[in-house]
Amino acid sequence: MGLREAGFQPFGAIDAKQPREPLQKSVEIFVGKGFCDLEVASISQTLALANDILARDAFSWRFVSDAPGLVSGATGLMVRAEPAIDDHGFSDLMIVVGGRSAGKATWLRRVRAMQRKALPAVLLSDAATAYINSVKQPAGKVTTHWRDIPTLAETGYHPNLTARFSENSDGVITAAGAGATSELVIGLIAPILDSAQVAELGNRLLLHTIRKSDCEQPKDLSDNEGLFDLHVTQAIRLMEDTIADPMSMADLTAEVGLSTRHLERVFRKVFDDTPAKFYKRLRTKRARTMIEETLMPIVEVAVATGFGSCDTLSKAVKDEYGLTPSKMRSRKKISLLSYHSDTNSDPSGPAG
Repeated sequence: MGLREAGFQPFGAIDAKQPREPLQKSVEIFVGKGFCDLEVASISQTLALANDILARDAFSWRFVSDAPGLVSGATGLMVRAEPAIDDHGFSDLMIVVGGRSAGKATWLRRVRAMQRKALPAVLLSDAATAYINSVKQPAGKVTTHWRDIPTLAETGYHPNLTARFSENSDGVITAAGAGATSELVIGLIAPILDSAQVAELGNRLLLHTIRKSDCEQPKDLSDNEGLFDLHVTQAIRLMEDTIADPMSMADLTAEVGLSTRHLERVFRKVFDDTPAKFYKRLRTKRARTMIEETLMPIVEVAVATGFGSCDTLSKAVKDEYGLTPSKMRSRKKISLLSYHSDTNSDPSGPAG
């Protein structure tokens, strides 16, 4: 039983234009001793800001625990938690926060009960790792914080393990957590918001972009053994820092301290591509993120990613993704959760 990946939406869409809408969505935040303070704060603050933007209490949340009362987080944050009673008091959405106690998996029975009721459960970082270790073979793809992925790969057979920000397996969402928690919560509640409200929520949280669920975690790129080469790491950092005002290859190689031929040889070995093409792909990927996840005018996206004109941007985006910027933005709703039921695709494939 449970929610299937295709067309997954944890909350049915509510008409945000109707302030008298009585329906309120409830969220259960499961915590244990030593929980991740950042994740708890990210969840509650994002929901509170969403209520403020909607000008009504569209979301309510409560803390539950197998050790009810005052529960202390890893860095001293304390929350008052209600007891988690088996088969009782379920919310529309359950989020299990990572932390030192997450590996005990005392919350697993409650997750299973949520599945039976076709209600989504989200497992962040350490909780996601514990879940992956506890299931023999998940129905779909799973993920966790990048720091645990190498250990999982070495200690067990996990063919559906990816390095993306979040994955959905039969209604159980495993996620990286940590600093990406706010973006995940925005994705979960996006069906209740319109595009402008999603953008406003990101702005209030000071998020430069809102990354989609199928984006690769940043560390995944750094795990490539070729990036232990200081010169390659420095070159990529320079590329990322100068997306709006691209450097010439001559200037970049001079800054790195390598000859153009040497840098091209290293990039071909590591990425099977030239530095110039890699640089352009970085800019094009940034442009796609800005097109899909912000309301910035296309001409401003072109300037911000160093393409200079809409025509140049359009050609680069279409060559890379097969769609023009206008078609990318043609949808009415912003969808941040990209879960698919195909478990046979390469988990290390290109990010969305």
